[in-house]
Amino acid sequence: MTPDKDSRSIPSLLSDLVQQLSSLVQTEGKLLRSELTESAHKVGNGAMEVAAGALLLLAALIVLLQALIVALSNLGLDPAWASLLVGVVVAVIGVILVRRGTTNMSPSELAPTRTTDQLRKDAALAQEQTR
Repeated sequence: MTPDKDSRSIPSLLSDLVQQLSSLVQTEGKLLRSELTESAHKVGNGAMEVAAGALLLLAALIVLLQALIVALSNLGLDPAWASLLVGVVVAVIGVILVRRGTTNMSPSELAPTRTTDQLRKDAALAQEQTR
């Protein structure tokens, strides 16, 4: 049993190899574009679902706050005072959350300090090694 011998020349084989590699790269590129497009659609759909969910949660919060006002009114508190009390408490919580969120998003909080420190140490070590 002898293996089949390919009678093509080396330049012919190399040409086929280059052509097949080119075809493979093009096919892989098409697959990559297709997957990226699919991922982008998933992200877009996910963002719309999150936005819709947030709107529904906001509506639910409003209904629940109104129910709290009614409950406080039923306990003997004047409806105007109940509304004021609930509004002030919700506003204070909102201000606290906005301030914390703003602080957490400040540039000083977002800077990659550990990476920067490590790069400085690496640069210092590299300088020591070159001396």
